[in-house]
Amino acid sequence: MAWHLYRLGRWSFRHRKTVIGFWVGLLLLAGVGATTLSGKTTDEFSLPGIESAKAFDLIKERTPQAAPDGATARIVFQVPKGENLNGPEHKAAVEAVLQSVKTPNVLTVQTPYEQQTITEDGRTGYGSLSYKVPAAELNATDREALDAAPKSAKAGELRVEVGGDALQQTPETGLTEFMGVAVALVVLVITLGSLLAAGMPLLTALVGVGIGVAGITVATGFWELGSTTPILATMLGLAVGIDYALFIVSRYRHEIMIGRQPEDAAGRAIGTAGSAVIFAGLTVVIALVGLSIVNIPFLTEMGLAAGITVLVAVMIALTMLPALFGFAGAKILAGKIPFLRGRDPEDENEKPTAGRAWADFVTHHKISVLVVGVIAAGAMAIPLASMQLALPDDGTSGKESSARQAYDLIAENFGAGTNGPLLVVVDTEDAANPKAAVDAVVDQVNAVKSDVAQVIAPTPQDPSDTAAMQAYESQLANAQYAIITVLPKSGPSDAATQDLVHDIRQQVGGTKAATGAKALVTGQTAVGVDVSQALADAFPRYLIVVVGLAFVLLMMVFRSIWVPLKAVAGFMLSVGIALGATVAVFQWGWAADLVGVDQAGPIMSMLPLLLVGILFGLAMDYEVFLVSRMREEFVHGRSGNDAVVHGFQYSARVVAAAAVIMIGVFGSFAFSVDPIIKSIGFGLAVGILADAFLVRMTLVPAVMALLGDRAWWLPDWLDRLVPNLDIEGERLQQRLALAEKELELQPA
Repeated sequence: MAWHLYRLGRWSFRHRKTVIGFWVGLLLLAGVGATTLSGKTTDEFSLPGIESAKAFDLIKERTPQAAPDGATARIVFQVPKGENLNGPEHKAAVEAVLQSVKTPNVLTVQTPYEQQTITEDGRTGYGSLSYKVPAAELNATDREALDAAPKSAKAGELRVEVGGDALQQTPETGLTEFMGVAVALVVLVITLGSLLAAGMPLLTALVGVGIGVAGITVATGFWELGSTTPILATMLGLAVGIDYALFIVSRYRHEIMIGRQPEDAAGRAIGTAGSAVIFAGLTVVIALVGLSIVNIPFLTEMGLAAGITVLVAVMIALTMLPALFGFAGAKILAGKIPFLRGRDPEDENEKPTAGRAWADFVTHHKISVLVVGVIAAGAMAIPLASMQLALPDDGTSGKESSARQAYDLIAENFGAGTNGPLLVVVDTEDAANPKAAVDAVVDQVNAVKSDVAQVIAPTPQDPSDTAAMQAYESQLANAQYAIITVLPKSGPSDAATQDLVHDIRQQVGGTKAATGAKALVTGQTAVGVDVSQALADAFPRYLIVVVGLAFVLLMMVFRSIWVPLKAVAGFMLSVGIALGATVAVFQWGWAADLVGVDQAGPIMSMLPLLLVGILFGLAMDYEVFLVSRMREEFVHGRSGNDAVVHGFQYSARVVAAAAVIMIGVFGSFAFSVDPIIKSIGFGLAVGILADAFLVRMTLVPAVMALLGDRAWWLPDWLDRLVPNLDIEGERLQQRLALAEKELELQPA
């Protein structure tokens, strides 16, 4: 492999204009396609096969006009003490506000007077809106009407707050991206000591992200993709694009510093560092594509889109970079910033680097370092034991937002559970007596005592109301289903409410056998419970597949059993720290103000899986970058301990810089306004910090020093089966040395 990559590097160097023209042309083509072929994205969340989704599908199938997947909004009204919403003046104001938000996309509007949702003292009430389309498809007119409602009414001493998923919008991350790029530029300049050298990784990464994100935008014209699909691709494409390029640029600079010709230096950089980049990229892609195992469409879309973007970053690093080297040549060492030396850590004539000093310390105190490091990692992971999972709702919005104000007003005046009602959908299609079947389910739900504030039956409250009863029976006969509403005592994300979902399902589980009717529990809270359970069930499969494939890949790369085992064990420590810190900040509220967390609460259900998948890929990146240099030194004749020290010395500066860049990129997303992006960015930043500096740069050299030469042990029978990928470039060096010797023997 190293030989083929060497040839690719030299070919790209010689055909620099063609290579750069190809990538720039592809970027322009993707940009044009994004502006002309793009389609709509969706915020619709679906998980095939779960009970709550089946209930929504049933409603949509039997009564398409009900639009169960349409957006909803609640408008909460409150008057000053001593006044009453039932007064003529306030009633007119309430109805005027509800009329003002009625747009062509609004399906139904219900006033507090129609719903009878006014408190006993008459001060507070709420109305409801349902839309024909999901939140992502609402237009500017719909959103502007909701935004204007509170402003127009407060002047008349009527407090108005608006909540609901209709307020949700596609997250915007533009500012955070610029913050990440700025951090990356500073780190690159400090690491390489030259604006010219620092600009190359940044340029290639931006080209790769541009192609990836534009390609995703083009894909929306042909497939229905989630609005969050480009976010992960942007995060990872930018981070790994810079890191991979940095690794290769550093190797090229070293080859130039020791006197090689630029074309040969480019070939050698791609042949050695490029091999590590390929396998580092493959581990990330495996982790991302593996998200499809979970069978959640939007996670699959995010994983595939990000995986393709990472592959583009790898290809750009292997081709566009040597093409840029062709233009820069030996000038890659020029343009140095006066106070930055950009020294070569492989120059034995230089003063020992900080990396060498740290490697010496760790290898001399390996047992103590290992014990202290593992204990520290365990302590930081303690909050993980109390992690609670749920889907985000208005209760996690900023304290000053209208959505949060509406949520709090409803919780204070109508009970926390009113913000997350449960719906029991009774399918009476196969029931001999539909009305009796529904009544039986109502009785069964009423028998559930835990955490139930109110059960609202679909039957008319007044049995003597003949017209209402006939309308109910007609609806039951035509639609063949009825909906029972259950208001919990606790909030949507509380553990008690999640337990209530299971209790109701257990209670109505025998309905089918007794009456022929089938009862399904749904609602946003039930969706969250089902999603969390589905993720928990899929998680072991995901780990087995992803970790198993990565283990095989690392075994092939390093020709060792112990190195991949150590890599996986270290990864578990990193994940524990990342999730522990996320729980401490976002659930417990520790230091929440530092990252702008307005409201502590349960962790988003998908976050652990996303963090595990992404961190696993990135952790293996650092493992490959760091240990491949140790392997290279070992193959070239150093003892096990010396290979660890020298390999660490040569690669530590680049790995540290790559980690700081990733921390900067992901950390910038932690300051996003959107709480989901904020939690993902924070968790990844902490995970990278822990993995790079505690695990890979502290525990890994300690373990490798303990193992010594045994670190590279592979059973003989397995050694014969595993192909030699030559990631350390040993065969490349032999081939080049032979070519140079033959050249010397030729007559002048």
